[in-house]
Amino acid sequence: VRPVVENVLNGALAAWFEGHPAEAKVMVGKGVEAGAAREAARKARELTRRKGALDIASLPGKLADCQERDPAKSELFIVEGDSAGGSAKQGRNREFQAVLPLRGKILNVERARFDKMLGSEQIGTLITALGTGIGRDDFDIAKLRYHKIILMTDADVDGAHIRTLLLTFFFRQMPTLIEGGYLYIAQPPLYKVTRGKSEQYLKDERALEDYLITTGLDDCVFKLASGEDRGGRDLLTLVEDARNIRGTLHNLHTRYNRKVVEQAAIAGVLNPRVTSDLATANEAAAYIARRLDALADEVERGWIGAFREGEGFFFERTIRGVKDVAIIDDALLGSADARKLDEYAAGLQDAYPKPGVLRRKDLEFPIHGPVTLFEAVTDAGRKGVALQRYKGLGEMNPGQLWETTLDTNERSLLQVKIKEVDEADDIFTKLMGDVVEPRREFIQENSLSANVDV
Repeated sequence: VRPVVENVLNGALAAWFEGHPAEAKVMVGKGVEAGAAREAARKARELTRRKGALDIASLPGKLADCQERDPAKSELFIVEGDSAGGSAKQGRNREFQAVLPLRGKILNVERARFDKMLGSEQIGTLITALGTGIGRDDFDIAKLRYHKIILMTDADVDGAHIRTLLLTFFFRQMPTLIEGGYLYIAQPPLYKVTRGKSEQYLKDERALEDYLITTGLDDCVFKLASGEDRGGRDLLTLVEDARNIRGTLHNLHTRYNRKVVEQAAIAGVLNPRVTSDLATANEAAAYIARRLDALADEVERGWIGAFREGEGFFFERTIRGVKDVAIIDDALLGSADARKLDEYAAGLQDAYPKPGVLRRKDLEFPIHGPVTLFEAVTDAGRKGVALQRYKGLGEMNPGQLWETTLDTNERSLLQVKIKEVDEADDIFTKLMGDVVEPRREFIQENSLSANVDV
């Protein structure tokens, strides 16, 4: 009976498909999707066919498992690359720390179908190592083999990208791990400083600055032009303000001359009250020009300043026949950065009305503003210090990796939490999804806030 029915049905369906191509396309598409779903379900079941934590036969070959079989006492480090993975395997505590190296960047699951995701070797390895399975019907949190899953990537742009791809995977496919508090991000140090026999690891650029400021301020006194001495906590406060001002100046668009803007901030002209009166604004411009001349070598002086209503401040000089022009336009004057700098105006005018001198032991450094103060202090802090920067985890030997990132008594971990699910969903969709325009807008709006290591 079956062959007869199939022949009749095939002929009728073929004729109907020829007459209704649009409907035929939809039906074929649904069939393809159903087949892909069946294949994905089969792969998901294969990834979860394990007898439990004691069965190691089906574990991925790259996984260096731990001896502990109690998930509550076990940790899994997901490491970027074979080099760092090798150091982590040698430096770990084998009793309760497992290491899974992942080579390269994993698939962006935000843009991939479920069956394509399961076809990825790296993701399949990760799912098998975790032991929970994946998918609505096959995921079982009770089978999780490690109750601490720690993402350990390099401190560069590639490392941040890989970490983001892994977070996307866990948020989209295994949100229960995040909700249960099982997911962490390792905080390996970016720097190692050695001074004499003392060694110290520093987490990031901010920690390095803190260290250099602390060491640089030893025996330091800042003598203001008025003759007043600033030292101790007063000088530390001045340097902290200088760091914040320097950071704001660094965020400015490259079309602005940062030295000119710094002197404008000291002069207090970034306040709308100054620019609202044309005569006052022109006097301020002339004052800034005189300050700029005081900073420059004799052959590079000749600054002229003026204020043009509706346009902003203009400064220019001519050096060896070449005109040098700097502007502080209305866009900058009305910006959040200008408001930040203006908050320090009173303190700047008090500390830097004229050049001062920073004295440290037998050395003296001329100080013209907050930037030169910060740089003089941190340069002093570098004296006698050997600095090593770890661009990648693979640059650390197993002992260093243990001391900084693996040792439970010394390491620093960030626990991944989701406070606002809808907001997190929107961010992942915007940044990791297929639509380009929202991502471009996000980057443009937040570019100045980014701390990009390139």
